[in-house]
Amino acid sequence: MTERGREQIHRSAHQFKIGPSSLRWTGEELIIDIDEINVPWPKRVRGRVTVRPKGLCRFVTALDNEGLHRWGPIAPCSTVNVDMDSPHVSWQGHAYMDSNEGDEPVDKGFWDWDWARAEMANGDTSVVYDVRPKKGPGRIVSQRFSPDGSHTPFEAPTRYPLPASAWRIKRAMCSESSEGPQIVSTLEDTPFYARSLLKTRLLGEDLPCTKPWMFQGWFHGLCD
Repeated sequence: MTERGREQIHRSAHQFKIGPSSLRWTGEELIIDIDEINVPWPKRVRGRVTVRPKGLCRFVTALDNEGLHRWGPIAPCSTVNVDMDSPHVSWQGHAYMDSNEGDEPVDKGFWDWDWARAEMANGDTSVVYDVRPKKGPGRIVSQRFSPDGSHTPFEAPTRYPLPASAWRIKRAMCSESSEGPQIVSTLEDTPFYARSLLKTRLLGEDLPCTKPWMFQGWFHGLCD
């Protein structure tokens, strides 16, 4: 998350460069080349991430009640290959790529939100976006996306509270199980955002702490 000036940013129709790092689209793959310095302890972070969509999706929807903040998955059903030179690690698996855009800073539009995605048994990806806008009622977007880019809405099940994060971010997520979802592990825990792996039940499928996973993100907005 290095801050870089305008002179270090270059963009074309198929490539986006930020300093020594870049993203480029080949028509079939998104290739992300990373060459950065870690903080707070300086250490080289260098390698390549390759995302291969099974299909592209054109679904876009507003997250707030005024249409100022929009979200849509570009490639909800994808595969990823990670090959890092530093640190020397590599893996491959299921991937998801989406896009958020807004006409104002995100903290102006929302108090907080819960977000989750799940890889279903047939290869589909299900997403639940549960937001609390600062203006108007809360909104829930729940969609199931297929590898060919098609999508169908579904009704999100009951929302259950979860233990707060180490930074006291309130967490919750829906589940069809009467026991509610369970946190398997937390991957990211910061003052304003947390991301965890969950065990839950959605659309008639148990999503355990083995494949498939439920990825969850919680955001707590900055107060005015």
